[in-house]
Amino acid sequence: MLSRQTTERQARIERLQQRVQQLQSQKPEGVQAQRAQQRMLQAQNRLLGQEQRAQQIDLARQQRLGLQAPAERAPALAAAAQAAERGRFAERFREQSTALTQAALVTRESGWAPRQAWRHRHPAVFVAWLGPVFWPYAYSDIFNYTFWSYGYEPGYWAYAYDDFVDTVFWGGDGPYSAYASTNPYDYPQAGSSYRARQRASVSPQTLQQLCATPDKGVTAWPLADIARAVRPTPEQRVLLDELKTAAANAADVFKDSCAETYALTPPGRLRAMMNRISATLEAVKIVRPALENFYNSLSDEQQAHFNALGPNVGERSSQQQASTEGCGDPKSGLTQLPIQRIEAVLHPAGKQKEALDRLSEATAKGVESLQAACPNDVPLTPVGRLEAMQHRLEAMLTAAKLVEPALDEFYATLSSEQKARFNRLQQVAGQ
Repeated sequence: MLSRQTTERQARIERLQQRVQQLQSQKPEGVQAQRAQQRMLQAQNRLLGQEQRAQQIDLARQQRLGLQAPAERAPALAAAAQAAERGRFAERFREQSTALTQAALVTRESGWAPRQAWRHRHPAVFVAWLGPVFWPYAYSDIFNYTFWSYGYEPGYWAYAYDDFVDTVFWGGDGPYSAYASTNPYDYPQAGSSYRARQRASVSPQTLQQLCATPDKGVTAWPLADIARAVRPTPEQRVLLDELKTAAANAADVFKDSCAETYALTPPGRLRAMMNRISATLEAVKIVRPALENFYNSLSDEQQAHFNALGPNVGERSSQQQASTEGCGDPKSGLTQLPIQRIEAVLHPAGKQKEALDRLSEATAKGVESLQAACPNDVPLTPVGRLEAMQHRLEAMLTAAKLVEPALDEFYATLSSEQKARFNRLQQVAGQ
């Protein structure tokens, strides 16, 4: 009975998710229509939250009653859970305190910008999706991570790499996301149900701010705070003005990188991510010379005041030290696991299987490029951190360019039914 209820509840959750996505993709005209859409979106999100909480209760009850998946599936599910835990960049961050992990999970699920997270005294995290937009806070992260790395969750870049690869295959709410691995119910259970990390809901007004004016609101750069802290000389003021101009020019490159509708296919998701990463990389290249000039012009005392700015979210002495230990380990959770799921769900044969083998090879090479720019000890200066950010973005773009042709080739070999199943891989992987 419980298993059937769980299956039926999952079907309702999927319908509600589709309804939320439809509402988020609409563009009503006029203030009254936008308010009506927002009320409907809030109502649907409330229903979705209720169903998800009820699903958690059902799954916990099944666990207490000792309900298991069919015997022939149990070993496969256990192996999938273990593989998902092992082969990830963020694996080494799973042993953090429960409080820190749960705070990061709340921040991600809420889709909070860094400044919003800090208001709740939570570290900022990598938010992969907000509505149809990949890496929604990329513009502000360029600045905030560069100067206030201690205000971010230690595994920021590790989770960014995991999300980048996961999204290609599983979508934005896949069952093997990095933070989801902290919860035992995040893996497929009896009845093929799981607690996926859902995308945060987003209003049209929020998307408008992120896409049209990324240098305003919660994502703005607090350059006035910097000026008050360092008290620049007239010569330094000129360099600070040049940094402001560079920041404004960097904001402009993001305006064309926002997706207005959800990418529903793996190739579409990859290209949406590539657009955002390319924009972020271009923005870094615009800002970096101006930042170097201004920061290097400061005296030691001014630099100390500059570095003392930032959010109060814990001890600054415990700045991130994202050790490279484990970067070179095989990333089976990112590479082998999705390919195995594709084989199990799509049953490719002949030319399809050959194309899938090439996709597997390209994915492995792409992950190698990420490993080469694996999160390491955080550089001690803002200029060094921005340089490291540029290297990591270049690695992500290299990985995407390796995967893109192989993914397009494989997707083109699929039938309409196979494409539909691939598009929904995260929902059918446990079947």
